[in-house]
Amino acid sequence: MSTALFGEPIARREDPRLITGQGRYLDDLGGGALEAAFVRSPHAHARITDIDVGGALEIEGLVAIYTWEDLPGRVGEPLPLLIPHPALTHGRTAYPLARDVVRHVGEPVVMVVARDRYLAEDAAERIRVTYEPLPPVVGIEDAARAERLVHDDVPGNAGAHLVQEVGDAPGAIASAPHVLEFRLDIERSASMPLEGRGVYARWDADDESLRVYSSTQTSTSVRMAIAAKLGLPPVKVEVIAPDVGGGFGVKIVHPWPEEVLVPWAARLLDREIKWTEDRREHFVSAAHERAQVHFVRVGFDDEGRLLGLDVRIQHDHGAYTPYGIIVPIITSTQLLGPYKPGAYRVEFTSLYTNTVIVTPYRGAGRPQGVFCMERTMDRIADELGIDRTAVRAANFVQPGEFPYDQGLVFQDGRPLIYDSGDYPEMLRRTKELIGWDEFGDRRAEAERQGRRIGIGLACYVEGTGVGPYEGGHVEIDSGGRVHVSTGLTSQGQGHQTVFAQITASELGVPIEDVTVTTGDTRRFAYAVGTFASRAAVMSGNAIALACRKVREKALRIAGEALEADPRDLEIVDGVVRVKGDAGSSIPLRTVAVLSNPLRYAFDEETRRATQFAVGGSADTPPLTGEPGLEGEDYYSPVRSTFACGMHAAIVETDPDTAEVCILRYTVLHDCGRLINPRIVEGQIHGGVAQGVGGALYERMVYDEAGQLLNASFMDFLMPYATEVPAIETGHMETPSPLNPLGIKGAGEAGVIPVSAVIAAAIEDAEGIRVSRMPISPSELFHLRLEAESGAAELTNRARSHPAPLRRAAGEAGVRE
Repeated sequence: MSTALFGEPIARREDPRLITGQGRYLDDLGGGALEAAFVRSPHAHARITDIDVGGALEIEGLVAIYTWEDLPGRVGEPLPLLIPHPALTHGRTAYPLARDVVRHVGEPVVMVVARDRYLAEDAAERIRVTYEPLPPVVGIEDAARAERLVHDDVPGNAGAHLVQEVGDAPGAIASAPHVLEFRLDIERSASMPLEGRGVYARWDADDESLRVYSSTQTSTSVRMAIAAKLGLPPVKVEVIAPDVGGGFGVKIVHPWPEEVLVPWAARLLDREIKWTEDRREHFVSAAHERAQVHFVRVGFDDEGRLLGLDVRIQHDHGAYTPYGIIVPIITSTQLLGPYKPGAYRVEFTSLYTNTVIVTPYRGAGRPQGVFCMERTMDRIADELGIDRTAVRAANFVQPGEFPYDQGLVFQDGRPLIYDSGDYPEMLRRTKELIGWDEFGDRRAEAERQGRRIGIGLACYVEGTGVGPYEGGHVEIDSGGRVHVSTGLTSQGQGHQTVFAQITASELGVPIEDVTVTTGDTRRFAYAVGTFASRAAVMSGNAIALACRKVREKALRIAGEALEADPRDLEIVDGVVRVKGDAGSSIPLRTVAVLSNPLRYAFDEETRRATQFAVGGSADTPPLTGEPGLEGEDYYSPVRSTFACGMHAAIVETDPDTAEVCILRYTVLHDCGRLINPRIVEGQIHGGVAQGVGGALYERMVYDEAGQLLNASFMDFLMPYATEVPAIETGHMETPSPLNPLGIKGAGEAGVIPVSAVIAAAIEDAEGIRVSRMPISPSELFHLRLEAESGAAELTNRARSHPAPLRRAAGEAGVRE
């Protein structure tokens, strides 16, 4: 039984319940509830001219049908724009049910409530909606041409335009000894959690209160949104996130139309109502991410040092902007990675298209930014004929330069200041882990066997622990049990384990005595949510601060009972004792009893706290301070903390089929002090798996009419376990000076640089420029044909060995 658990790789405490089928997900709840279904638009852009519900009225078990015209007051208003920004000059959000015009396939038009989901779907099929099709805008280039508009009142389809710059980048580039200019593309994808969205609501007419269960990443914010939309006091709304089968960002959006409509209908009908998203709905009516185009101009010296970098970004945010422009802001700032760019200018335009909305997906703009910067580093190395790692090393922020101010404004509205790190040491260890300097011999051996292999590397810096705050509450009961609650939600991150480790370490109690509750507004009403690799940094520190309050109170009460100075006491295995004198001690459970002076005794323990048992001075009140051995605190950072990492991979490309096989994949990661290395590795492994999907398989394919052509798992390719490589992981720890625990976030680290790594390795194997991801065997095959026919010039491969071989062909790339 250990209480010194911070930093230990203990097994996840929540797993036995989940893997034995004892989890309680949204669809496990509300067995007797009415169920909802939705009629959704089959058109990407169309005007609604008529809705005929007559055919559905014959369905036995039908309870209600609602269109936008049925929605009263605030319920019928557009959904909130969650994160306003001065640059978002033309932000637009959807109505809960479409009003007059639909702007993407899958937009909800009619809500149906019936005795069960089957009847609701039957009724929905009989509703006839008449549309007048309008010309759709599909893809970034179509949006940028602005020959057609998604919103009539948004000129140029541009929702936002933002420029940030440090120094005179155009001037620095113009005077640089070397200049490169090129285009990079990342295509649209989506997170695909195992469990889709879902809402279950019940109204208590007697109490005039509402309880809502939602598969969400932010129960407290859903609560506030529902209260605002329905005109209820927040104290009359409870929102609970049950077990959530994955989020990855898509469930941080709130309120979804269904999160407003289901509670509204439950209150109106005074019946329990549930809606569970099916897979096709998730494809066409949830959210996507990643789609961006980057136009890069870079100037550099003979050693590869950046003198000026100018990047213009076009970002596709879909039909609406409920989550603002967080994704392109992150791309434009996190693009810099661990480097000092000299002068830097970045400009982005965020464009409307008639496609599903774009909101953060694990990585949230960073994979695009890292792809841009790391491809730029490889281009510079190729141009100069030097090792790719040497170019990176020449541009690193050095350990003695922290805190390092990049001169930009980050996604939290605060300065982009890196708090700590050691990038040169990380590169040294990454090269050692992958065998970078020895790769030339391995390549030569493969070539003798007729095989093509290549090596790639990518670096990243990730802003984590964004504010504004999170809180924690800790209580020790009279049985010695420790109850911890925090407002953010869990979707598989291991919160019940890591928060218990923090608590056990701070309080000196066995971890077996600690229980953790997350995402339940009945237990903790104020929180922000789980996103942006922030849970451990934010709630972890808040819980630690709350524990320190409880510890201080426990030592004070125990000191009075033991007639000892609290400074001479310690807590070991749930017992308060005098240091060096284990015989002079008192269990924490007894301290908990003494913390609450009682008039009545309920058992032998509580007898100790009654008025004739406690005694004490007649001049001193029985209670000083608050009753109970509990504490609550909040953590609010001055700014984000910045984790970092480097990934490297060796790939093999089949000379005939152009299939790509990842032979080795290594990760070196630094998230400050590690609470639980096993959980961090699990996060990294899951992130790399999603990154492999984004690099080689996953993409959303729209046709010119705005129809999603691969809206099923039959057609949307995701990697199986057979496609995900064994991942070799190493850790560094540079503690953050910004928070009490010295920790940084880790949740998104695995996914961020994967596309950049795989692109570099394929390019190294093939000698063909790779400037668009994901890349399929078919696309690689056609790149080969273009290269062989002379339509594309071969890259001068910057080999991993000290004297890279220069190819005779020129440096211009493919697909530019």
